[in-house]
Amino acid sequence: MTSEVSRRVTPVVRLAPAKLNLTLAVTGRREDGFHALHSVMVPLELADRLAITPVFASGDRLHVTGPAVPDLGPPERNLVTRAIGAARAACRARGIDLPLPALAARLDKRIPVAAGLGGGSSDAAAAMDAALEAWGVGDALPPAERGTIAAGLGSDVPFFLAGGWALAEGRGERVASLPPPRGPAPAVLLVTPGVDVSTAAVYAAYAGGSGAPSGAALASSRHLAGELAGGMTVATFAERAGIMAVANDLAAVTAALVPGLVPFRRALARLVARPVAQSGSGPTLWVLYPSIEAAETAAGLVREALAAGELTPPGDRPAFVAATSIAVGVPSRAATPARPAENTDQGGT
Repeated sequence: MTSEVSRRVTPVVRLAPAKLNLTLAVTGRREDGFHALHSVMVPLELADRLAITPVFASGDRLHVTGPAVPDLGPPERNLVTRAIGAARAACRARGIDLPLPALAARLDKRIPVAAGLGGGSSDAAAAMDAALEAWGVGDALPPAERGTIAAGLGSDVPFFLAGGWALAEGRGERVASLPPPRGPAPAVLLVTPGVDVSTAAVYAAYAGGSGAPSGAALASSRHLAGELAGGMTVATFAERAGIMAVANDLAAVTAALVPGLVPFRRALARLVARPVAQSGSGPTLWVLYPSIEAAETAAGLVREALAAGELTPPGDRPAFVAATSIAVGVPSRAATPARPAENTDQGGT
């Protein structure tokens, strides 16, 4: 049995990219308790790295490494091991009787957790895809079934499963591909204060009356999605930075939950002299640039200001500062990130 399984199961490596919400409009409350969204989302070159290897043991395992190893919770709640278990269960439900042995997952964590960058959801999509390939049953589950599994894991997981620029609606399970703008890949400066923000807490506060849709975010989100669908240049996309900076219905709620976030965001905007936006439920702030070189220059400026005490972010940990490109194609999960970063609930938005 061991030799037979060894022939079928091979080590698999996947990248799990971060994401940005260019827009995020809350359009209402669903009967299932989730909030309905309209969000233009894009993948980044910043990515976690997941390696999966078969083990002849009683259960799946996860080992996490990285610059600052986060607490990802017990195995039964962690999205990587849950994704592997969900993929195995789906295979069994379809009558696949091949050996589907336990897997050991090694996650090199580069994306900050609880930051609005979707790292956990991306890890889940990568784990499901990698597990199926490792077992030699990559084509066993049709796309629709994979999508159902993904939605059950978290609202952002279907976006990562699809890959590329997209419009996400419903609670995030309805994903429609959008063409990226024409031209060189735009880049972003990411600044994540050293404070964890629970997506569930943000949505709970929103539902409790701390936030209300103004209609402006939805109008901006629909307009941007329409422009992208109709064809857009990078130059025109860059001109929308100011609009995207205010097209997030959760930003005010996050600011209320994180004392000091508003003055920090204002100080950051003065320093870089560009519009500053928030991704998802935050607290990650992002600034759009025409090139990775320009974003890296800005990242250096921010690091210097932080070191000099000219910027004071909230939180009790050092802020995460990185420059990365927005992926203009469907990111290859098998590739190595060209520029590694320095230094569930509603779905990890």
